[in-house]
Amino acid sequence: MKNSFVVRSSKLSVSETAAKLKSLMETKSIKLFAHIDHSAAAKENGMELSEEQVLIFGDPKVGTHLMQEEPAIGLELPLKMLIWSEDGTKVAYREPLSYLEEFNIIRNREIIEKMSALMDTLSKAIAEVD
Repeated sequence: MKNSFVVRSSKLSVSETAAKLKSLMETKSIKLFAHIDHSAAAKENGMELSEEQVLIFGDPKVGTHLMQEEPAIGLELPLKMLIWSEDGTKVAYREPLSYLEEFNIIRNREIIEKMSALMDTLSKAIAEVD
């Protein structure tokens, strides 16, 4: 899979889009591991950066199966979604289907397919794509 990044536009601000994603994850009982505000960190260090946030999330019961099959996939887990400001608000994530070939996932293909569907659903919902 050559370009494994999916990028969508959101009509909301970066912070509103991140809040919407957090709310969706809460309704789906998806664990939020971290919420990183890159622009706030830059500001704390006397630098400027357009709004940019990363949410890191997942389900250990799911990811563990993948790491049992191929420990190196732990570099990509938990899942991440980037939200930033560039000609409006953008939402991006790495397409989980790219992990199938990259990490030679065979036994747990269905888990990767479900991850892909989840990321598609979440990104469309927060970007308000029909």
